[in-house]
Amino acid sequence: MAGCCAPNAADDQQRKLLWLVLILNALMFVVEFIAGWLASSSGLMADSLDMLADALVYGVSLYAVGKAMSYKARAAMLNGTLQLILGGLVLVDVVKNIWLDASPNVNLMYSVAFLALMVNVLCFSLLYQHRSGDINLRASWICSRNDMLANGGVLLSAALVTWLGKAWPDWLIGSLIALTIMLSASRVIKDARQISAQSKATCCQV
Repeated sequence: MAGCCAPNAADDQQRKLLWLVLILNALMFVVEFIAGWLASSSGLMADSLDMLADALVYGVSLYAVGKAMSYKARAAMLNGTLQLILGGLVLVDVVKNIWLDASPNVNLMYSVAFLALMVNVLCFSLLYQHRSGDINLRASWICSRNDMLANGGVLLSAALVTWLGKAWPDWLIGSLIALTIMLSASRVIKDARQISAQSKATCCQV
């Protein structure tokens, strides 16, 4: 029985990987949040909160490493719930910028979004081998994949703001990032519920 709870090499590797991507995402959250605030950019603010959501996801995933499936399911449920909340906060920020008719600083958007893209490409590469494995590592990989798309969206919106001289592309990409976060969160919650049900069924059979 004790052997089931003993740490192993795979668990240690997962912990090191999750700590690395957690630190990278936490640092980029701080950078993007400050930049988004200074640039009045809904896209950057949305991307920063997406980074925060990812850091929280990785933290919860760290808790679940090496634990029973019931713990993993609860951790994934918490991951999804946190992402739903942060997606809602992103939409609030978009509404605020629309209300204030805030025009973003595209130069700051370009530089910070490109830096975030490089960080997310690294995280995506590190997590790629776990895309079909443990539910929490799979959720972490999905987060990195979505982040790369979000970073590309911010860069595109900056180009459109420059070309059109209008702020609405920034508001649009901020909304799309929020909806992507919330959709991914719903899928993680759905998977967590299925695994929780399977875990309970297994326990009942035993």
